[in-house]
Amino acid sequence: MRTFLSLLVLAILFSCNNKVGQQETKEVPEKPVITYEADWESLKQHKTPDWFLDAKFGIYCHWGPYSVPAYETEWYAHWMYVNKDNPEARNGKAHKIYDYHVKTYGPLNEFGYKDFIPMFKAEKFDPVEWADLFEKAGAKFAGPVSEHADGFAMWDSELTEWDAKDMGPKRDVMGELAKEIRKRDMKFIATYHRQWLFGWYPTWDETTDASDPKYAGLYGPKLKKGDNQMPKRKHEIDQGIEKYYPVADQAFNDEWLNRLKEIIDKYDPDLVWFDNKMDIVSEEHRKGFLQYYYNEAEKKGQEVVSTYKFYDFAEGSAVYDLERARMSEKKDFPWLTDDSIDWKAWSHISNPDYKSTNRLIDFLVDVVSKNGAVLLNITPRADGSIPEPVKERLLEMGQWLAVNGEAIYGTRTFDTYGEGDAKVVEGHLSERNNDDNTARDIRFTTKGDKLYAIALDWPDNNELIIKSFKKGNSLLKKTIKSIDFIGGETNLKFEVKDDGLHVALPEKKGAHAFAFRINS
Repeated sequence: MRTFLSLLVLAILFSCNNKVGQQETKEVPEKPVITYEADWESLKQHKTPDWFLDAKFGIYCHWGPYSVPAYETEWYAHWMYVNKDNPEARNGKAHKIYDYHVKTYGPLNEFGYKDFIPMFKAEKFDPVEWADLFEKAGAKFAGPVSEHADGFAMWDSELTEWDAKDMGPKRDVMGELAKEIRKRDMKFIATYHRQWLFGWYPTWDETTDASDPKYAGLYGPKLKKGDNQMPKRKHEIDQGIEKYYPVADQAFNDEWLNRLKEIIDKYDPDLVWFDNKMDIVSEEHRKGFLQYYYNEAEKKGQEVVSTYKFYDFAEGSAVYDLERARMSEKKDFPWLTDDSIDWKAWSHISNPDYKSTNRLIDFLVDVVSKNGAVLLNITPRADGSIPEPVKERLLEMGQWLAVNGEAIYGTRTFDTYGEGDAKVVEGHLSERNNDDNTARDIRFTTKGDKLYAIALDWPDNNELIIKSFKKGNSLLKKTIKSIDFIGGETNLKFEVKDDGLHVALPEKKGAHAFAFRINS
């Protein structure tokens, strides 16, 4: 009997130990792989990853053969062909860039856009230096324009000879930057404008090189004069804009998608950004891109983002993007805005008008407070060097973020985005309509139980007054325990009064916007 009981106890103990061991070694189930269909409802299942919600700030650059003339705009490649007989000519006069080009370089049948490519040598391009600068600026995602509307690919493409590996720099610009950017724990992005190529050049105009079939790989498909007189796009009808666009054919649509697939397969971008005008590409191909991108990311265990403007993707299938614009109010969905460091152009030009660091930081803070992120464009020279004023502004942004980043990175919105007198005018290319901010403009962000108030200038009399938090307000759900000046003094004196929360400040320290941590 004793032997039986002893064996029974041993069996029970063995069974318990075995179960404990099984629990300790139990594997966590893998995240299920989602398969997306080329259907908007299926594509809307895609979730914006946390890395994007946390990142807030990225950098990209318009850099290509159009950087060689460095005149007026990155649209040089287009306007240089608008002579007086072009349907886009106004009042029967050639565009001023056409006149400049012919005077400087010669007639378009002798010197066309293709002839800038050998001059685009990028002899000073250093991806290590670029990536270091992006990191020091505080960017969390970065990359080049993969292909602008000019039709020149900035990667090592098997689909075209008109690329940076085979011509011009004879380097894989995207590949080199992707390697260095990722070394610094930043996300790599690809930006794409190719849809603009359909109708970008007057391939019908026999007086220009754009009509020569030898160069169709760069200039795009042959069109008839007037082929771009097509129905208006919805967002332009809404805005009353009198402008027309072509509708791409099957061959162009296929090429548009195949180049994107090549970028995805070769460089695994964490974010693919699109310029507008994608609605000239078939809806089938647009859905096909998202399906391919999202499914490839699922296979790799990669969390990715794509963006769109206006109505180019279905709402909720990707992240909504604005151009040189921002929201006037906080949104309940994440969004992105792309803006250039130069008021006048997206590429390097000979007479830039750079925004001040103060303006760039205020813009970033305002956007973040409204659930957005900023993609800032910079303007390298054709040789690959970055102008000193651009470097200075990026480094100053980085210095500010090094101190105040806890109020930006990884934050979420508060119940209200902020307060102040400065009005924001919404709409495409509306940023010039927005005034500079003052000390009365305060923006809020949150992180856990921390609330941040960021004053966009230093208050008068060294006293910060936050009207939103006046006595009896419903915004502060908990009692304030302390207030700290980030990067400065802690436990600032404060008092909640009938007209607002009054915070006594030290002597002014630092520059630009000023962040305060409100502890409850």
